[in-house]
Amino acid sequence: MNILLLGSGGREHALAWKLSQSPLLSNLFIAPGNAGTSSLGSNLSLTLTDFGSIRLAVIKHRIDMVVVGPEDPLVNGIHDFFLADHALRHIPVIGPVKQGAMLEGSKDFAKQFMNRHGIPTARHRTFDKLTIKHGVDFLHTLNPPFVLKADGLASGKGVIICETCDDAVREFTHMIQDSRFGAATNKVVIEEFLSGTELSVFILTDGVSYRLIPEAKDYKKIGAGDTGLNTGGMGSISPVPFADEIFMQKVEQRVIIPTIQGLFTEGIEYTGFIFFGLINVNGDPFVIEYNCRLGDPETESVIPRLKNDLVQLFMAVAGKSLHKETISVDPLFAASVMLVSAGYPGAYEKGKYITGEEKISDSMIFHAGTGLDHVNGRLVTTGGRVMAVTTMGVTMQEALAKGYQNIEKINFEGKTFRNDIGFDLS
Repeated sequence: MNILLLGSGGREHALAWKLSQSPLLSNLFIAPGNAGTSSLGSNLSLTLTDFGSIRLAVIKHRIDMVVVGPEDPLVNGIHDFFLADHALRHIPVIGPVKQGAMLEGSKDFAKQFMNRHGIPTARHRTFDKLTIKHGVDFLHTLNPPFVLKADGLASGKGVIICETCDDAVREFTHMIQDSRFGAATNKVVIEEFLSGTELSVFILTDGVSYRLIPEAKDYKKIGAGDTGLNTGGMGSISPVPFADEIFMQKVEQRVIIPTIQGLFTEGIEYTGFIFFGLINVNGDPFVIEYNCRLGDPETESVIPRLKNDLVQLFMAVAGKSLHKETISVDPLFAASVMLVSAGYPGAYEKGKYITGEEKISDSMIFHAGTGLDHVNGRLVTTGGRVMAVTTMGVTMQEALAKGYQNIEKINFEGKTFRNDIGFDLS
């Protein structure tokens, strides 16, 4: 089977690493990929929203399946594009149609979906430029802190938490009137702050049945102790100690099953991953957000624990036979720590030489913002999040200790990372 994997981050490197282990795979193509994925298949220089070029590549390389890593192509309708094209409609796309991807593409759509199907979430309301005054009034009905969310996609950075009502009013007005996150803030969701510990739960679904894969806890803030600006993710841990059998039964009964049934009853064709961003409030799960794909950097700790043949699972999704598959999970802990460029998530420099990767032992490296220098072929930084170092251990502490030892061996100018991943799970 020839597979095209779309994306270029650490998530896609982890998926490529797993897909490449399958005896069912003939050829793997990654578009656009990164320096790490180039050793597992063929990188193709494609733009993820240029569906016409993707179509030509699929035909040229005789692709049998397309796996979509990031959200942008899904929210922009790549699955619908394939279904509407006579030459492509027979090719399975692992990822939902555009309407299903709206669970991530619009916070307002997701909240309304949860309301319709009785899925627990924070009290909320949505506002736009015409209803700013009503938004300010709603803020005054809430207790601090205050949560403001861009309705649309904002690269994981569209959530602002304010400690005072005055700050919240100012930020809310700024988000809408000044389009702080572009079109993503044409509408803003204001919601009640829920106090608890967050975690990410993932399922793979064929639209009728589903299978749980390992959960994870990610760390979004740039600074130790969850301080500073939101990022795309600074690290992750899997499994999550408090996600025991009792808690996960609540998640399935109150969140996952109503979501799958809701999609089915609303006639939304959904094949692929669903990411449930949850918060544990006194032992009860509430949904913070949906994503229509795997998380990053959660994938870098989840996928190494998945023992199944990933190609076989995806074939079961395409064939609507996922109910026949049993998920097998490694009991070891996986700890993933992201190395980022100085200045991230703000302005940062690229083209910094990376050294020391060859010295790593007992850890896996998943590249994100990396490339090869065109002059000398050396490994260089090309993005804010550069690479994830993932390590397995009998305990979370063992995995982290070994991982941080290996991180010291990798160097590039401005290397930055959090030294407290997992601090709240000890």
